[in-house]
Amino acid sequence: MTAIRFFRPSIVPLTALAAACALAACTVGPDYRGAPVVAPEAASAATFVRTPAKGVVPTPAPSEWWLALNDPQLDELIAAAFAHNPDLRAAQARLRESRAQLAQQRAAELPKVSASAAAVRMREPNLGAFTSSQTQGGDSGSSAVSSGGGPLQFYTAGFDASWEIDLFGGTRRAIEAANDEADAVNADLADAQVSLAAEVAQAYIDLRDQQQRLAIAQRTAALQQQMLTLTEQRRAGGTAADVDVERLTTQVENTRSTITPLAAQVEISLDQLAVLTGKAPGALDQELAAAKPLPAMPAAVPVSDPSTMLAQRPDIRAAERRLASSNAQIGEHIADFLPKLTLFGDLGFTAADPGHLLRKSNFSWVGAPYLQWNVFDFGRTLGAVHGAEASRDEAEARYEKAVLAALQDANASLSRYGYQREHLVTLQKVQESAERSATLMRQRYRAGASSLVDLLDTQRAEFLSQQDVISGQAELLKDFVSLQKSLGLGWQPAG
Repeated sequence: MTAIRFFRPSIVPLTALAAACALAACTVGPDYRGAPVVAPEAASAATFVRTPAKGVVPTPAPSEWWLALNDPQLDELIAAAFAHNPDLRAAQARLRESRAQLAQQRAAELPKVSASAAAVRMREPNLGAFTSSQTQGGDSGSSAVSSGGGPLQFYTAGFDASWEIDLFGGTRRAIEAANDEADAVNADLADAQVSLAAEVAQAYIDLRDQQQRLAIAQRTAALQQQMLTLTEQRRAGGTAADVDVERLTTQVENTRSTITPLAAQVEISLDQLAVLTGKAPGALDQELAAAKPLPAMPAAVPVSDPSTMLAQRPDIRAAERRLASSNAQIGEHIADFLPKLTLFGDLGFTAADPGHLLRKSNFSWVGAPYLQWNVFDFGRTLGAVHGAEASRDEAEARYEKAVLAALQDANASLSRYGYQREHLVTLQKVQESAERSATLMRQRYRAGASSLVDLLDTQRAEFLSQQDVISGQAELLKDFVSLQKSLGLGWQPAG
């Protein structure tokens, strides 16, 4: 089969071209040769440019990446989101719609057949009362018209068929375009699953982070309140000054001031997770309100190579399929330059008596080939072809952008993940030092070897270091989630 592309209808005599295509069963328009190669050096490299030296292993990653966090509650939330999230259900509906449109396009290649039946009964008007105004002249041509007989009736039944022969492949190109678009929508669904899994995981990590920091703030405030109470007792006994009470009061209130916004953030995260899983705000409060530790971070994260990432990212697959679809639409419009052949047929029976309807003598048939050629359309078809070519060029540019954005996304995620691991190690060292310092200072304060100011400073540093470590662990987990999303993981093939 040969693919022929027309740029202007005047290049080749259309009659000769139509005859040649009819004989060869051609499909006009450019054949799809695949997507262009984008950033070949980066795409074919063994590793990503920003791959950290520690914390990753160069092996293919599993699609269900969240299982590596070993948190059954997170697994249940993601499964619930996949089953009930409204955005995901909308994407599934769009996929069904695109497949229905493909079925419609495929049906356009087949004949259309319809059945009909009718029973007609009519009475002719009585014209006997009307005579010619010329009767006095004795003209025989003006004699009265005899009245009609009884009611006229007849019955008919049959089949009508029409079939537009796809001589030049315009219908085939339309089917090709619809099939590619359905594949693109399928990839859109996978991309929605990738984004949804990442969004649920990040909201869950935010919730556990906020709950952990809220618990630390509450414990710290309780300990500081105890110290304030003891200091007030000492002041009453004359062994502590007013300034010591005021300093402790200030620290207690500062710690308590962090509790209210954290409690509000916890409720916001609970509502976000409820909506993501297709439930009303507040529906998950009993299930998730109890504070739990953050998910366990895996010791090393499997990271595939750039070519694997580009092949499995759904957004890139969607962009490539839309490029193929727009390329097929060029041929669909080019076919409008050429003649269209339609075969019409009718088979039926007609009789005055329904009992005689199916007799052989009452059978009739009609067959007619119909050739139509829109010879002069004053540039409409040519404009449609040029528009389709422009759409193809736009789709190609969008594909290139998707590839470059994917490479940037993966490298940025790897960079953030690598540096956050190092940052967390530093935060943990700071916490260990702050805890040792606070322990020593409490011992010195009880022994009377240090002031209350020194004790308050070490306690404040200890509290902040604990908060920073929890936040650092949460950020590392969210960077892990972002990395999995950038690799195109988190989707399952749609049924």
